[in-house]
Amino acid sequence: MKKGGILHPLLAQAVASLGHGDLLVVADAGLPIPEGPLRIDLAYAPGRPPFLDVVQTILQEVQAEGVVLAQEIRERSPELHDKVVAIFKGSTAVELVYVPHQRFKELTAGAKAVVRTGEFTPYANLILRAGVVF
Repeated sequence: MKKGGILHPLLAQAVASLGHGDLLVVADAGLPIPEGPLRIDLAYAPGRPPFLDVVQTILQEVQAEGVVLAQEIRERSPELHDKVVAIFKGSTAVELVYVPHQRFKELTAGAKAVVRTGEFTPYANLILRAGVVF
């Protein structure tokens, strides 16, 4: 039995398979997931698991060089937006990019995997672009 880190087998496999430039989506419960990317559904109840918990757990194991957010998150979910930005604040190696939500949904088709949380907060979605640790 694994002692720590990501315990969910599909999520652990997806994280371990990421290479430089690969995309991993962490999504709220309502984001449409296109055919193509691996669907990793963690949702088990409204709000469970929370979006930020999943993001922070993934970031313990993934070096991110970029993050894409829907620009609508700033207006529709400003508290969540500020918390997401705070996670990456001070990291000059991480580029934050905002795109319209429709473009965000299009970008998810190019991801290796989409991790669905139980989050019910509007626009609680992000795309991580994997970096390198050297």
